[in-house]
Amino acid sequence: MSTVRVAVPRKGRPLEAVLERLADRTGATESADEIISTLRYEKAITKGNQTADRSVYDRLAAYSDLSSPEGPEYTLLRDDRDGMPRRIVFDSVRMELGDVDVHLVGREEPFRALRKHEFALGFDSADLVLEEVVELTPDPLTDLTEVNDRIDPHDTDVRVVSGLGDTVWHTLLATPETVDASDYPLTRELVEAYEGTLCISPRYERLVEAVLGTRALDGIEFAYTETGAEEEAAIADTGIGVYLTVTGTTAREHGLELGEQLFPSETVLLENAAERDPVVERATELFVGDGLETELAV
Repeated sequence: MSTVRVAVPRKGRPLEAVLERLADRTGATESADEIISTLRYEKAITKGNQTADRSVYDRLAAYSDLSSPEGPEYTLLRDDRDGMPRRIVFDSVRMELGDVDVHLVGREEPFRALRKHEFALGFDSADLVLEEVVELTPDPLTDLTEVNDRIDPHDTDVRVVSGLGDTVWHTLLATPETVDASDYPLTRELVEAYEGTLCISPRYERLVEAVLGTRALDGIEFAYTETGAEEEAAIADTGIGVYLTVTGTTAREHGLELGEQLFPSETVLLENAAERDPVVERATELFVGDGLETELAV
């Protein structure tokens, strides 16, 4: 049986999306559910919402099945919260799926591991692709289907294959006063006509430049949310900004209007085209294919 190593995030929504997609398409629900529930429990402990009755090392030993080559296995990382607590995160699991042995391997930065040709396949947030490699142009980047066209082939062999549909949106938010002062609704057109300060998270500067387009940013200066500050509150103080939203409830509580959904923050399947072979193609079919609407041309 051929083995394909797939780089995946160590924790959080993107890893859950990968496991759920694999379970949905292959029936490997027991292993996926076990990993997801374990990591959610450990997250709750790290955030102080659960109290553990065993030490972190005892829990790590109990979770990791070292007697089996399939696993799953977990590891310890230092969390960046106050006190830098140790946090149990995903390390690896093997799943025999038909004629392919899929080995999911946890990485802090799966996209960068693919760029270094350590893996042929991997999953990461589309946000990181925008932050790292897409070309900035006067015109806005509006959806996943445009991403590969904005990647310089001399920069990387990695391309987006498909989104997994776990979408939240980078959304334009503003106070009613800001919208009322404009001749446009709360869309990219308002930003293009606007001059002043736009509030964003400092880690998303290049992403915002890509999804708004550099032409719209003439006359605009970025203001950044401070570490630990509530983003919606900072945008309300600034008057306009871009932030990830799901329901928009917190934004409305701060008196903000929800405007155009600028770009999907979604977990994506990535492929290093230089590493493609028939076995990699078979593994890719486990995650996408069969006419999925989100499958892209690589």
